[in-house]
Amino acid sequence: GHAHETGGHANVMNCPLPEGAGSKAFRDVMEAAILPAVDRWAPELLLISAGFDAHKADPLAGMALTEMDFAWVTERLCELASKHCQGRVVSCLEGGYDLEALAASAVAHVKV
Repeated sequence: GHAHETGGHANVMNCPLPEGAGSKAFRDVMEAAILPAVDRWAPELLLISAGFDAHKADPLAGMALTEMDFAWVTERLCELASKHCQGRVVSCLEGGYDLEALAASAVAHVKV
């Protein structure tokens, strides 16, 4: 989505990254914008839409993340879940179209 699209209750945050963005750009925007917003929202339950199509091996998204990036963001989100909602997290598998990258990313995600 576009950065100006915030949802009906101002509870949606889109932070578009340029094509080819990798670990640094992803982690920078997570630390500067998204994780602080989740912290401010203080959720009672954290829902993770676990899409892995931003993996560098995926043919569709044009991004350059690795399974280590997905594990890193999962760790950060679980820390916020522990702080705000007694660790309640629901994670639903979404996209990922390179099967090896999808498998490695999903394993890294659930091992957290």
